[in-house]
Amino acid sequence: MKDVAGKVAFITGGASGLGLAMARSFTAAGMKVAIADIEDKALEAARIEFEDTNADVITLKVDVTDREAMQQAADETIAAFGKVHVLCNNAGVVLSGNILDMSYKDWDWVTRVNLDGVINGMVTFGPLIKSHGEGGHVVNTASMAGQVGMRGVSIYNTTKFAVVGMSESMRGDLERFGIGASVLCPGYVETDIFSSERNRPGAFGGADASKFSLGSDTAISELPGIISAQVIGDMVLHAIQNDVFYILSHGEMKEVVAMRGQHLSDAFDLWTAYRQEHNI
Repeated sequence: MKDVAGKVAFITGGASGLGLAMARSFTAAGMKVAIADIEDKALEAARIEFEDTNADVITLKVDVTDREAMQQAADETIAAFGKVHVLCNNAGVVLSGNILDMSYKDWDWVTRVNLDGVINGMVTFGPLIKSHGEGGHVVNTASMAGQVGMRGVSIYNTTKFAVVGMSESMRGDLERFGIGASVLCPGYVETDIFSSERNRPGAFGGADASKFSLGSDTAISELPGIISAQVIGDMVLHAIQNDVFYILSHGEMKEVVAMRGQHLSDAFDLWTAYRQEHNI
């Protein structure tokens, strides 16, 4: 999708952080954008920001775990813009702690947003992108936690590995329809994800049920390799325009991912030797 001007994007978690950065990058390139988010204050701030520009933007309050709400958002987007070309499944939450301390409500909250939200986006918007025959692109926001297991964020890791696997699989499914795919796997970025509990519904324990801990006195702004969300927004636009699948924004994580690959390679060697030794 080299020429994105006039194309329509739908972004979940679009009123702050990575989603808002994508919206800024997309509108700067002439795209029309539907910003979907669960947070009223963020939506209002986004509406005011884009109202002062010539950008063609609508804001929609949407809970990505609510399939009827997602369909309503799709209907409103089509009513406003006629089509959807780009889907950014970006909404996400995180909590920290030992896996032995995680409750069903912890698991349900994070998996329903981070994984079911992506599924709901694909089921709702995928056919809409296919239907007009003009091609398009899907961007799924995962994380470096979708490439490497990390202590203390077991549920988040689970969802993000799933999103990476889904993205790798769907690339071939979408290609025949002229629809590209990207999976975004950033490291630390300046966003509000570390205060995700502010949007945790009462049914899943509410805001007091969890709080993310970095495990030290380090401020978020001091995290290693942390970058501005707007850098990611521009990278996502570049990936859409050039059909780049992996968006790996933090080069300092390359060795960590390579180490995981080496561990897998070593395990293949170990079990090959085991079968040879046991003649199986």
